[in-house]
Amino acid sequence: VQLQASGGGLVQAGDSLRLSCAASGHTFSSWIMGWFRQAPGKEREFVAAIRQTRTGVRYSDSVKGRFTISKDNAKNTVYLQMDSLKPEDTAVYYCILKPENLMRPISTNINDYTDWGQGTLVTVSS
Repeated sequence: VQLQASGGGLVQAGDSLRLSCAASGHTFSSWIMGWFRQAPGKEREFVAAIRQTRTGVRYSDSVKGRFTISKDNAKNTVYLQMDSLKPEDTAVYYCILKPENLMRPISTNINDYTDWGQGTLVTVSS
């Protein structure tokens, strides 16, 4: 499985940025894709995820209302539109992928995600 993330960079507080992640090489019939992030000196935390086959999405409380996750099923790609960025959003953002389980809600547990991208750095200056 390959997860190719892109779109990170250096922006100022209040600016916007869009991350992309394209998945390839997996054999899942359907997936959940999304993002975790890890700030310097902190543990990796869930940001957002989206289902391939339904309209379900899930956000962490810290980004709800500012970040929007979307998908392009034909391209096996997800996007994270990040608006009203804050310095505390500074982190390495990791794309994640797991098989979709229609009987369970989208997990925020790091241990439930089987495949990880290489990470893309987002830096928000004050």
